[in-house]
Amino acid sequence: MSRNKLLLVLLGSSLLAGCAADYLNNYDTMTLASGDTQKANQLLQTVDPYNPASNNTKIEGDGARSVGIVEKYKLPPTAPSGPSTNMTVNVGPAAVTNGGT
Repeated sequence: MSRNKLLLVLLGSSLLAGCAADYLNNYDTMTLASGDTQKANQLLQTVDPYNPASNNTKIEGDGARSVGIVEKYKLPPTAPSGPSTNMTVNVGPAAVTNGGT
C-alpha cells in the first residue's frame, strides 16, 4: 500500500510542477530582440503610410478610347452573325427499355 501512495504522491506533484513551469519562462531582464520597439512604434503611428505617388491625380489615358468603350456598353448587344445551330446534347446513361420480356 505504501508503494501505491508513493506513486500517487509522485504523480500529483509532477502534475502540479507542470503547471508551475510556465512561471520559469518569464524573466525580468532584457533580451536581444527588444531593441526594435521604438522603430515598431514609429511605424505603427505613421500619419500617411501610403505611397507618395498615390497623390498623383493626373491619370494618363486616352479619352477617345474611353468614350468608345462607354458607348459600346450603352448599345444593345448585336445578334451573332452566321447560321444559328440548334443542338441537343444528351448527357447521362441511355434509357434501357425491355420490349417484351
